[in-house]
Amino acid sequence: MLFRNLSLFRFPESTSKTLKKLEKGLETQRLRECGPLEMETRGFVSPFGRDSEALMHQIGEFSLVAIGAEQRLLPSSVVNEALAEKIDAIAAKEGRRPGGKERKRLKEEVISELLPRAFIRPSRLSAYLDGEGGWFVVDSASRKAAEDAVSQVREALGRFPATPMAPEESPRALMTDWLISGKLPAGLVLGDECELRDPAEAGAVVRCRRQDLESDEVREHLKSGKQVFQLGLEFDERISFVLGEDLVVRKLRFLDVVLDQLDRDNMESAQAELDASFALMTLELKNVFERLEEWFGLPRPGDRE
Repeated sequence: MLFRNLSLFRFPESTSKTLKKLEKGLETQRLRECGPLEMETRGFVSPFGRDSEALMHQIGEFSLVAIGAEQRLLPSSVVNEALAEKIDAIAAKEGRRPGGKERKRLKEEVISELLPRAFIRPSRLSAYLDGEGGWFVVDSASRKAAEDAVSQVREALGRFPATPMAPEESPRALMTDWLISGKLPAGLVLGDECELRDPAEAGAVVRCRRQDLESDEVREHLKSGKQVFQLGLEFDERISFVLGEDLVVRKLRFLDVVLDQLDRDNMESAQAELDASFALMTLELKNVFERLEEWFGLPRPGDRE
């Protein structure tokens, strides 16, 4: 259950008080089955899996939720083929080719005919809310998926003013300085990958993996003016990740010193394992977020008048 990517949002202190209504709000937005003429439905599912009805798991100020979706798979190539057959049939029978408006109507007919027979692809996305720190954490590096998760929680609560990171310090400039100087904040060391870019439009891009980031090769790229857009880092010998200039955390990995605390062999159920994993993960990430806030200047937003 440990997250692999982190898209981060912040919400004001007053919002934390409304989280008491979250569980009730989730019930109104529970995922329902995709109807025969619907392309997609979205809603909340149990973080414990399909065998549980509970829509939230809470430990202290941390609330774990899961957003599910059912999407019908109807490739455009299938629609276009069926549409072409209809058009050919009309041409053969009536000796004419349908115009633009009629083609549009025919396409809608084709979609209505095919949708009930289309396969359904289920998906789920995990996220959690930290009521004390004011963080909304989505297990995705996709901006759209993360913003959709915010919207889903907003529908459940009625109001959820979570906003993306607004750093006071430029992450790109700061990470570039770390790499040039080799001087990183206490507890932080370089990993073995980075992405360097020429900031000019359509400038050169260099991606390094399994690379010594203090090598002469990397330094030459920095001397030529390239800047850090992604940087591999390790925190307190407990967590490794790749941090982007958008402050999205990718390739999150908990190291052995952390994983050894999870005694999975002696856990009685999948629910017990999720409970232990979530407790451990939120505790570790709380430390990371406090440092991100310190390094980049990420104040918790206040309430707007």
